[in-house]
Amino acid sequence: MPKISTSETTYEVENQDGSLAINGQLLDWDLQEVEPGKFHAVVGSRSVNLEVVSADYREKSFVIKVNGETYHYTVKDQFDQLLEKMGLNQMTSQKVAELKAPMPGLVLEFKVKPGDEVKKGDPLVVLEAMKMENILKSPADVTVKAISVEQGQTVEKNEVIIQFA
Repeated sequence: MPKISTSETTYEVENQDGSLAINGQLLDWDLQEVEPGKFHAVVGSRSVNLEVVSADYREKSFVIKVNGETYHYTVKDQFDQLLEKMGLNQMTSQKVAELKAPMPGLVLEFKVKPGDEVKKGDPLVVLEAMKMENILKSPADVTVKAISVEQGQTVEKNEVIIQFA
């Protein structure tokens, strides 16, 4: 069953025959979208205004205003919970110190410079290998500390190209 967490509380959420239950309690509610990203809900006898401020679906994190108060939520589905139980969730949050060449090649172009903050998946460098251009992407959200090679330089497999702070 999915879990929704704030910094203070975790809620277990489940669908019970089309109705929503939170921590085992069936929720008596009605939800209507009044405009994109804004909702009005009646929960029991209370009226609640909701606004989705931001949503990061990859990280499963959300910022939602509830009656003007801002809350940060994270969602963990059964797969996230299983990875956490097995201790595998920490593997994705390890600190990344450098980007190494995955193969020998020629550095054609850098897409970043020292001091740049990049997100996971952002392009960092174009490496030509076997007459093909390969775009090497950021393995995590990082800050570029230093570039270890020059544009136009050839690199060997596992040679450090970029260092991260």
